[in-house]
Amino acid sequence: MNTVTQFFRVFQSRKMAALVLLGFASGLPYALTDDAFRAWLTSAKFDTRTIGWLGLVSLPYSLKFLWSPLIDRFVPPFLGRRRGWILVSQGALIVAILAIALQMFTIDRLELANRNAALPMLAIAAVTLAFLSATQDIAIDAYRTDVLETQEVGAGVGIWVMGYRIALLFAGFIGFNLAGLWGWAWVYVLLAGVIGLGIFATIASPEPAIVTASPASLNEAVIKPFQEFFQRLGITQVLLILAFTIFYRFSDAMVGKMAVPFLKTLFDDGTIGTVRQGIGLIATIVGTLAGGAILSKIGVNRSLWVFGILQAVSNIGYYAIAVVGKNDLVLLAAINVENFCSGLGTAGFLGFLMVLCNPNFSATQFALLSSLFAVGRDLLASPFSGESAQFIQNQMPTWTAINQIPWLAGSDGKGWALFFLFTLLLALPGMLFLPFFAPWNGGFKKVGTLPLD
Repeated sequence: MNTVTQFFRVFQSRKMAALVLLGFASGLPYALTDDAFRAWLTSAKFDTRTIGWLGLVSLPYSLKFLWSPLIDRFVPPFLGRRRGWILVSQGALIVAILAIALQMFTIDRLELANRNAALPMLAIAAVTLAFLSATQDIAIDAYRTDVLETQEVGAGVGIWVMGYRIALLFAGFIGFNLAGLWGWAWVYVLLAGVIGLGIFATIASPEPAIVTASPASLNEAVIKPFQEFFQRLGITQVLLILAFTIFYRFSDAMVGKMAVPFLKTLFDDGTIGTVRQGIGLIATIVGTLAGGAILSKIGVNRSLWVFGILQAVSNIGYYAIAVVGKNDLVLLAAINVENFCSGLGTAGFLGFLMVLCNPNFSATQFALLSSLFAVGRDLLASPFSGESAQFIQNQMPTWTAINQIPWLAGSDGKGWALFFLFTLLLALPGMLFLPFFAPWNGGFKKVGTLPLD
């Protein structure tokens, strides 16, 4: 039986149904500190620099490895080590989302001059949401790593990413289309209720066939995962992997952080919601499923090369919008290409992280690696994207020569085209690491279940 046939056959299981729902449960709270959050900040008249720096509310995603050993060490008295923590996180997430909605109600009633003073309380609520979401991710990532068998890894990654991306697009589609009618605060209230549905998915999810014992002590939970990781791969290899993890999707993250503020200069919320979060859903589903199938067929190494190039090239779509201006067909093409390539890149990247993890320490080791990815996405890309976009916009009037070149200044003359060209260059650092540990025709020894070459 060929690899592709095996890939699609494993979808016929309760396990895969559970993974797509858990992917959705994982993606929805992140969406509420990402596109939806930036859209509300833009609507509330905060400037680009402020929006960029407020991306730091996602910092817990970058630091989750600090408390991931606790998720490995302690077992809730219900639903086991993984599902128990998922359930606890989901209950707390509902409260945190409602707290953000309350802060939005408050700020929306303030005069523009007084809104900055109210930002600290909103930031605290958003950081709390990100912390709880990151905690849920630790448990879900470990559950996914534990529950998937050898022949299921490619399909499992693809379907989980599909659920995650559906959540991002669902939150955006509902949010952007209802925000004009209800306001963003009421949208958050609605999505808090949707988070509650994830509780049923958690309860219905099957336990892993082999349940590994939890660490006997905090010392074993904290020290051994990192010790085993460094001993197995070696210090040089680990440092290369950690740097690669930060920079592989940095260019994609730069575009993602500024996509909504840019699009809102040309299109209304309804158009953005329908195209970027609605129609783009089809491209996302196709991309994630294709990514899982390709991953199973050609292995992780080659997938990282192919998907890395494609996700970088997809930034050209936003550059085209910046040059052409308000054009629905260009918007549609750009969004579909972005979502398809992002789905591919996420599937390949997750497969790479999973094969690096020892199942005995899956929560801590996966949290460490995914935290470093979040460092690139949130801690570095978010403020850097806002600062660089603001810098280009501020300097554009003084760059007379560039102003006279439409393919650099863009249709509005504000420099968005130059910004998106700049993001293409930022894809190079991540790709330069690949020859050292993920060459096209080889790879290093793995612990996971999917071949690297």
